[in-house]
Amino acid sequence: MGIDLIITFCIIGVGVFLFVKDYFSIDTTSIIIMALFIVAGVLNPEEGFSGFNHPATLTLGCIFVVSGGIFNSGALNGLSDYVIKLAKIHYTVALTVFCILTAFFSAFINDTAVVALMLPMALTVCRETNINPQKLLMPISFAALFGGTCTLIGTSTNILISSYTKKFGLEAFGMFEFSAAALCLLLIGFLYLFFIAPILLPKRKEEDNKLTKEVEKYIIEIVVEEGCADINKAIVNSKLVLDYNVNILSITREGELRHDLGPETIILYKDILKVVLPPQKVHKLLGVSGYKVKGSKFLNSTNAKPDNYNIYEVIIPFGSGLAQESLKSIRFNRRYNLSVLAIRKRDEILFDKLSAVKLKEGDMLLVLGQKEEIKNLEAKKLVVTLSEYQKQRVELKKAIPAVLIGIGVVLAASLNLTTILISAMIGALLMIMTKILSPVEAYNAVEWKVIFMMAGVLSMGTALEKVGGDQLIADFIKNSLGQYSPQITLSLLYLVTLISTNLISSKATAALLTPVVISLASIMGISERPFLIAVMFACSLTFMTPMSYPTNTMVYAPGNYRFNDFLRVGTPLNLLIWLAASFVIPYFFPF
Repeated sequence: MGIDLIITFCIIGVGVFLFVKDYFSIDTTSIIIMALFIVAGVLNPEEGFSGFNHPATLTLGCIFVVSGGIFNSGALNGLSDYVIKLAKIHYTVALTVFCILTAFFSAFINDTAVVALMLPMALTVCRETNINPQKLLMPISFAALFGGTCTLIGTSTNILISSYTKKFGLEAFGMFEFSAAALCLLLIGFLYLFFIAPILLPKRKEEDNKLTKEVEKYIIEIVVEEGCADINKAIVNSKLVLDYNVNILSITREGELRHDLGPETIILYKDILKVVLPPQKVHKLLGVSGYKVKGSKFLNSTNAKPDNYNIYEVIIPFGSGLAQESLKSIRFNRRYNLSVLAIRKRDEILFDKLSAVKLKEGDMLLVLGQKEEIKNLEAKKLVVTLSEYQKQRVELKKAIPAVLIGIGVVLAASLNLTTILISAMIGALLMIMTKILSPVEAYNAVEWKVIFMMAGVLSMGTALEKVGGDQLIADFIKNSLGQYSPQITLSLLYLVTLISTNLISSKATAALLTPVVISLASIMGISERPFLIAVMFACSLTFMTPMSYPTNTMVYAPGNYRFNDFLRVGTPLNLLIWLAASFVIPYFFPF
């Protein structure tokens, strides 16, 4: 075994360790792996950075722009009134409508964006019909995963694997080549979601605005009295902040309520401060000279805020610039003129020392501010608002051309008029040329985190191929599974891919296994198509944990789920789809 081969396996081992431990964001880990291959000399700089101009990466970037144009035009929002009206009829109708629409849109548009659109609508239906969000949000996420497998552009993993086949001199996948097999699995999955999942989904009676209700217990008003040590001091230097980590929401001064506070705002005598303070710290304030606790004031009190201020529940979506940052590091309050009252991280609700908390995708924030500022965050794709559904105005002058461009991209590629890369590139350019998107909006539509992640993980496949690691692993698999039929080998490969995806990431798993299964098929003397489809489906159809796919992460906090909820509902579904895929894939793609 050559030294380069040993180094390659060591670097991949380090990468897997970093993916599992989650020390860094996925894109950062991917770039670290790429850098290690270059520094170690396994790949030269041109080979290492080739992922950035790889057809899969370029195609995905263009698809993001096309999807962004369709979303920004409000084309999909035109359906919102009908969706909400239908969903209010009954839980079964709501489940059916949301799952079918989510799956359909996810087949052609970025699935995380589709779930971000559906989440506020679904929560609106839940609030107005008393449907428990736990009964609806997880199936919506799972439906997005099923929909994404139905077309070539449904997920980035599909695009990555198809581009790999072309690189190896094989025929790339067509737009709808694997749709029939995917639809069979979708049908099986939907039967499970409609008839079995409702039995397994949690039945806990939890309020959908639990975060808001919890924060209300922590809102108190304190009066600055004579002799207070903080008089004429800036908020940032006050004892309230330094000694008690108090979050000051507003100051009432001479009858005037002020929310526009900054670290340098001065505290004056007789000021009434509305603060967020855990109850266990209230008794400490009672003994502090110069402060008088006025009493609890709920957020919905008539004099709590002017009409243009409100409390919003938002979630950090996949690819948000807030992820992996703290409120302090990005100067959140000053930059966005908003106050964060609480943060929900999975099962934990945080109220204390919020500025130092490292934010992650899927975290829920309770934010005090003006609607315009919240809209600004949404426009920058930093958050998705959950507390209310605001229907976007449909601009027909933009919506109709945007939809036509999207259809054109799909048709041009599916009819083999051109490659998906050229089709998507022309579609992205048309979105800008027709002014559906401005150049800045097009740039913001691209999920750069995914682009960098793709470029990074592609280096693993390139390194494996260069040093012969793919052939070595393929030989090992062939020797280990040689006594089994191709169908059993495919089934075991699907299971290995599924487990790997839950441990690391779908893109990393696809980049590692695609060259391996192509080599394996060559050694076995059979078609590589069934194996590639198995990897493609197994990378996307992952239901067992909230971290296995971004859409699962997005619904975790809003649905008040627990980790075991995904295990209980997702594990039987994954086993069912694994068994079904073992027969469905060979039927449509013979060996």
